[in-house]
Amino acid sequence: MSSLNRRSLLLATLLGVLAPVAKALEAAPPALMLAEVYRPGMPLADYWVSEKFDGVRGYWDGKQLRLRGGQTVSAPTWFTANWPATAMDGELWSGRGKFERTVSTVRSEVPHDAAWREIRFMVFDLPAQAGTFSERLQALRRLLPIAAAPWLIPVSQQRATTHEDLEALLERTVRGGGEGLMLHRGASLYRAERNQDLLKVKPFDDADAKVVAHLPGKGRNAGRLGALLVETRDGRRLKLGSGLTDAQRKTPPPIGSWVSFRYNGSTDNGVPRFARFLRERPDLGG
Repeated sequence: MSSLNRRSLLLATLLGVLAPVAKALEAAPPALMLAEVYRPGMPLADYWVSEKFDGVRGYWDGKQLRLRGGQTVSAPTWFTANWPATAMDGELWSGRGKFERTVSTVRSEVPHDAAWREIRFMVFDLPAQAGTFSERLQALRRLLPIAAAPWLIPVSQQRATTHEDLEALLERTVRGGGEGLMLHRGASLYRAERNQDLLKVKPFDDADAKVVAHLPGKGRNAGRLGALLVETRDGRRLKLGSGLTDAQRKTPPPIGSWVSFRYNGSTDNGVPRFARFLRERPDLGG
C-alpha cells in the first residue's frame, strides 16, 4: 500500500471515530434551569412574575440556537445575524394558541422565511451573567431590545404580590388565550437544575413523558390505539387513554417520542391521578 493510500485510510478511520463524538457533543442538551410547580401558600415576596409562553424552549449559546434537547435549530441566517455573543435563555414563540405551528417551524430542517417571520425569541434570562435574577434582569434590559433584530424580545417582568393577585393575573392571562405564568425568585442564581427558584403557575397540572408502548383498543377503539403507555422522567409508568383524537388513535405518537399530559393531583405514592393526553412534544425528542 502506498503512503498516500495509508494516509487516506488513516484519515477516513479518524473521521469515522470522531464523527459520532462530534454528533454527540452537538446534541448534548444545554444546561437549563427547570421549573417546579407553584402551590398556594408558597411565599411570593421575592418573586418576579411573567407570562408563560406556549412555545418551544430555546437556548442561544452566543453562536448558535439550540433546543432543550440539544438539537441545533435551522433558523434563517437573518434571524440570528445581529444577536449578541451572550448566552440567552428563552422561548421561541409565534403567539398564543400557536404551539403546533411554532413546533413545525422550529423543527423544520429547511427554514421557511414566511413562517420564521412570525417567530419571536422571548428572552427571560441570561444564564452566563453573574449575579441574582434581579441583577440578571437589569442586564437583560440593558442588552435588549436591539433595533436590528426586533424579534428578539426581553420578557416583561413585574413583581409578584399576593396569591390573590397572582390568581387574578392567571385568570386574565388564560382568558386571553395564554398558557399560564412563571415566577422567578429575585435572589436566585442561575442553576441548571429543577428547583423552586423558578415556578410555573397554570390552571391545571401537567407533565411530560416518553411513549414506551401502544396498547390496543377495545369496543369502539378496536383495531386502533386504546392507550399510550408512557414513562415519566422519574421512572413512573402510566396509561393515557383519554384526550386522544381519532386521528391520533389511528396514527399514534411513535414509541420513543415525548408527549405532555394533564392530571389532577397525585396519589400518596406520587402517581398522577386522572391522567389524560394533552399533546405531542416533538421539541423534547431527539
